Amino acid sequence: MPTDVAAASDPRHFLEIDDLSTAELETVLDRAAAYKRAQQGGESHADLAGQTLGMIFQKPSTRTRVSFETGMTQLGGHAVFLGEDDIQLGRGEPLKDTSRTLSRYVDAVMARVFKHENIEVLAEYSSVPIVNGLTDDAHPCQTLADLLTIREQEGEFDGVSVAWIGDGNNVAQSFTVGAALTDIDLTVATPEGYGIDDDVLDRARDLGGDPTVTHDPVDAATDADVIYTDVWISMGQEDERDVRMNDFEGFQVRSGLLEHAPDASVMHCLPAHRGEEITDAVIESDRSVVFDQAENRLHAQKALLSWLLAE
Repeated sequence: MPTDVAAASDPRHFLEIDDLSTAELETVLDRAAAYKRAQQGGESHADLAGQTLGMIFQKPSTRTRVSFETGMTQLGGHAVFLGEDDIQLGRGEPLKDTSRTLSRYVDAVMARVFKHENIEVLAEYSSVPIVNGLTDDAHPCQTLADLLTIREQEGEFDGVSVAWIGDGNNVAQSFTVGAALTDIDLTVATPEGYGIDDDVLDRARDLGGDPTVTHDPVDAATDADVIYTDVWISMGQEDERDVRMNDFEGFQVRSGLLEHAPDASVMHCLPAHRGEEITDAVIESDRSVVFDQAENRLHAQKALLSWLLAE
């Protein structure tokens, strides 16, 4: 039975991708691949039978909600959706009170929130694992799916080159650190003023990574094995639309850009704004692994939950 007595529980949290060591990351990815094979083969894998995941959503989502909820069902457990207006959090209850209360009810909590400090508060006061389903600063669950997808496409990480084209947002920041954990050769191309935070680059370098930073999308894409992009205008940035559309001119992933990387797969974490950061032709092309990547959210998150709760 979950308890909020810190001395009785020392949960493992997953707030950033580098909360996993390289060895632990490999374990989770191997388990994700095994779960994917099991599902495709119609094999039961109810490793979390009787366990419950609480899911806090301040930001709406398609992939995060459905993949976690379906994942818990396939693992034999149960997930409870907790929208901000469905619980007292939306009426001013302190996060620490929500966290300690949920620790009495559920076996883990996934939270998709705005401020990164909010996920940190949830973890500080929780005696069950807290999983970062997305914050304004990081999206580590997406990185797990990204790395699983790249490993499927390339067979390994060693020698793989990835070009990130576009905004240095939360997805890019987590991926930058994930690339360092796996020795992926990463080049990030963003407009000036939209780059990866310096502290994230420092974390990546401390892990042995050496991300290249440029403002030239063609230079980044040339001979890459994978080209990855995301929206230019994230939730909460709608009032910046006109400025961003002007600043990101030339950073669209289109057929012309792919000519510089003739063997590259194309990734996008979705939702895509077709015609903005990526063309419809590219996302629908045989170069796109976007929907394999989306599916892998399910398998990677099952593996993460199993690793957090079943060991």
